Amino acid sequence: MRGFFNLLIVILTLLVAVVLQILPIPEQFANFRPDWLLACVFYWCIALPMRFNVLGAFICGLVLDLLLGSTLGIRALSFSLIGYIAAINYVRLRNLSLWQQAIVFALTCIANKAVIFWINYIVHGVQAPVGYFYSAIGSLIIWPWIYLLLRKLRRRFRMEA
Repeated sequence: MRGFFNLLIVILTLLVAVVLQILPIPEQFANFRPDWLLACVFYWCIALPMRFNVLGAFICGLVLDLLLGSTLGIRALSFSLIGYIAAINYVRLRNLSLWQQAIVFALTCIANKAVIFWINYIVHGVQAPVGYFYSAIGSLIIWPWIYLLLRKLRRRFRMEA
């Protein structure tokens, strides 16, 4: 029963992140929108690598593809790659300080955007708009709060790997 309850908490945090990801924001801040869902996926991959890993990241990317109406599988592939890298390096990532983790997460967001752009460029021939990678700045800023909030939830409900 405890495992089901823990899974429910992870799913609820991911649903909140999805809502924040698709929530409309003012045009002037759109380029700086943090990658909320990627932040939650990244956190759960390093916090619970045996329970949430590549498959969970793939499903989250697929859901985001469906909600955004983009080519099916682009974000699923990107999230899977990031989930894989986070899951195999979870010990190293856990031992970094919070600001070092924020920098690694910002670089991860840039890699995510690069993979998405690369696939869109191959499939549709699109060009990257000015400020395409600015969301890494927003993600860098929100990472400490996401990390601390999710860690508090994980400790409060005694979720162990």
